[in-house]
Amino acid sequence: MADLSINFCGIKSPNPFWLASAPPTDKAYNVVRAFEAGWGGVVWKTLGEDPPAVNVSSRYSAHYGKNREVLGFNNIELITDRSLEINLREITQVKKDWPDRAIVVSLMLPCEEQLWANILPLVEATGADGIELNFGCPHGMPERGMGAAVGQVPEYVQLVTSWCKKHSKLPVIVKLTPNITDVRAPARAAKAGGADAVSLINTINSITHLDLDRMVAFPAVGNASTHGGYCGSAVKPIALNMVAEIARDPATKGLPISGIGGIGNWRDAAEFIALGAGSVQVCTAAMLHGFRIVEEMKDGLSRWMDEKGYRTIDDFAGKAVANTTDWKYLDMNYQVIAQINQDDCIKCGRCYVACEDTSHQSIAQLIDAAGVRTYEVIKEECVGCNLCEITCPVQGCITMVPQKTGKPYMNWTQDPRNPRAEPAPGVTVPTLEPVQV
Repeated sequence: MADLSINFCGIKSPNPFWLASAPPTDKAYNVVRAFEAGWGGVVWKTLGEDPPAVNVSSRYSAHYGKNREVLGFNNIELITDRSLEINLREITQVKKDWPDRAIVVSLMLPCEEQLWANILPLVEATGADGIELNFGCPHGMPERGMGAAVGQVPEYVQLVTSWCKKHSKLPVIVKLTPNITDVRAPARAAKAGGADAVSLINTINSITHLDLDRMVAFPAVGNASTHGGYCGSAVKPIALNMVAEIARDPATKGLPISGIGGIGNWRDAAEFIALGAGSVQVCTAAMLHGFRIVEEMKDGLSRWMDEKGYRTIDDFAGKAVANTTDWKYLDMNYQVIAQINQDDCIKCGRCYVACEDTSHQSIAQLIDAAGVRTYEVIKEECVGCNLCEITCPVQGCITMVPQKTGKPYMNWTQDPRNPRAEPAPGVTVPTLEPVQV
């Protein structure tokens, strides 16, 4: 049976599934119930200076799919609204009662070294395993010079990280904001400041929807609203990309990553780990379905690892990073063509409509004398874009089949159609004489 235990930058836990810093980790009652359910660790909801933050009502909204499935979750809740003394006391007791589980404490303070120097010994005294610096909160706190206001400025990230390394012996995890042009910049700054790891992503600036009668967005606080932090399954693609960017960046290579963003099942977790994450943090899925979802996560991951022959998490951690590259290095000579399995086709025509109206007109609609429709791929026109496969409601009915082109690997930097192509070894580029005017 697979071993799910991890050692993440010196923090040990029986499995890689941690609850992220959020309402589910706001108090001992929640955390104890989570540990009883089987979670390997928690990041305690962000602590700050006293007096504690004051929240508004209401706080959450959602972006829905069919049948009211929550695709994305939006919140305007702030850091803990309980006193520092109560939080520290509860952390101490929970860690004493659950010594085998990881407890990381999230922190957010103004950019003043003395404030950090004051709180860090208090956190360390609880017996916590590490700290996470919340440089990602996109609402409420940035207006006060904290959260994303720090995470968006690499110099601040490096400075505060260095203070924490100076005043604490605990592992320092820097939580990064996705509300930035290039997430590699703050990740590099965190490493330069001495960070033991980074975690990402924090929530994304968002407005989910409006009440068109009242002309106010949700969540509504009286007759007004504001942008909040977006999370849930809808942000997973963004999170995966940002994790991969850091994992494959030479400047941050080897820096441990805790993956966050849209993780709701074991497969999501496996994908994050394959792209470089050493632990994964979950919030929205637990809020929607309860703490017991971790049972399926652990069981599913263990079964998959057994099937693939992976004995430990480390056996497949980061294995997809080497296969993730820049567009310019993709093989221009690789070709796939769509193939429709007529036995599985239900004749709905969605692939035809999508290709005919918005793609490459490479699917033919054939109607026989009895009015029966058949859809066939016009191979000469198919560019292998995958649109038909995506729109098909029958999984596996349309597949993308690799073609034998007889051509060697060639990327865009080598392609003669590229005006800035790099010459192949041994090829001399002629020097043009200047034109006389």
